[in-house]
Amino acid sequence: MDNYQTPYQILGEQGIRDLTSAFYDIMDTLPEAADVRAMHAQDLGPMKVKLADYLTGWMGGPPLYADKHGTVCMTEPHEPYHIGPRERDQWLLCMDKALEQIGASDELIEMLKVPMYRVADAVRNKDGVSAAETDPNVIAAG
Repeated sequence: MDNYQTPYQILGEQGIRDLTSAFYDIMDTLPEAADVRAMHAQDLGPMKVKLADYLTGWMGGPPLYADKHGTVCMTEPHEPYHIGPRERDQWLLCMDKALEQIGASDELIEMLKVPMYRVADAVRNKDGVSAAETDPNVIAAG
């Protein structure tokens, strides 16, 4: 029997909220994230809650986001914004720095690397066709 733990089991809900808070604080101050920051409202508080709720379910915890919003489709809320590879990579840079800031283990960082990239790339809507546009059965990257 292996000792596999989900990211939710490793971080817990408070750890995910700390990660999300660090993520948006970094986005708010990092010059390299200016493009992705400009897509967000001045007050990042509501987004901290939404992303934490989403990540809680995505990382293996209770489906807080789905319970509140009825869907976990990430492409639709991002449609009004130009999200290309640069914006995706800025988002990932903020997440990488947030994981470092909260002291995430190397194991957790490695566990999240590919799935986080897939989530970030799933909302990309410029410089290429997303899977959601070509396959009506795709609602989110898993």
